[in-house]
Amino acid sequence: MKLIIEHLKKNFGSKEVLKDIDFEFEEGKIYGLLGRNGAGKTTFFNCLNEDIEVDDGTFYLEEKTTRPIVSEDIGYVLSTPNVPEFLTGREFLKFFIDINASRIEQPKSLDEYFDFMKIDVEDRDKLLKDYSHGMKNKMQMLVHIIANPKILLLDEPLTSFDVVVAEEMKQMLKGLKKGHIIIFSTHIMELALDLCDEIVILNKGVLEKIEKKNLDNEHFKNRIIEALKEE
Repeated sequence: MKLIIEHLKKNFGSKEVLKDIDFEFEEGKIYGLLGRNGAGKTTFFNCLNEDIEVDDGTFYLEEKTTRPIVSEDIGYVLSTPNVPEFLTGREFLKFFIDINASRIEQPKSLDEYFDFMKIDVEDRDKLLKDYSHGMKNKMQMLVHIIANPKILLLDEPLTSFDVVVAEEMKQMLKGLKKGHIIIFSTHIMELALDLCDEIVILNKGVLEKIEKKNLDNEHFKNRIIEALKEE
């Protein structure tokens, strides 16, 4: 499976944010999308998720044949979690599973899902408004994992976690990459190098893959820094 992007463009007024992007993302890999603040990483995700309309270009999935992307293909974990704060964690999870029952293969019990995401028993029946930012982020990530989309877009998802939880989340994502395309947006180079199989720079409105082949770790970091300086 591949996510293929052809001639994708997005402008805001006279500002060209995405400029004629051509790129292919492959199944089974975590891609680190690096770029300076304001480079257009979130805009790129919003285009793929069809939250905003592109000015030109197209993107589609290539499996046995090519086909347009539908909403069920994409899970989008926002940097600022968006959860219904008037529900408890358990109510939210039950509601999500109930309305998506036809999509969920081999559903587990609610507590098994909470256990998987390491959400403490005493927090499961609290209102989501009383959850910390990191716990809300966990819930947001959990429902997307349950939905099992082919493409998972992660916009700075680990910044709200402490060191221990962030490491748990990294290991979980590594375990999920088989059968999926995961694109992980961050401005933290060390995080991308530790987690991701491929590094992609959003630079001057285009995507550039930074090849690690034949580069030692220090040269690879320097190549990334030079690409980001060009922004």
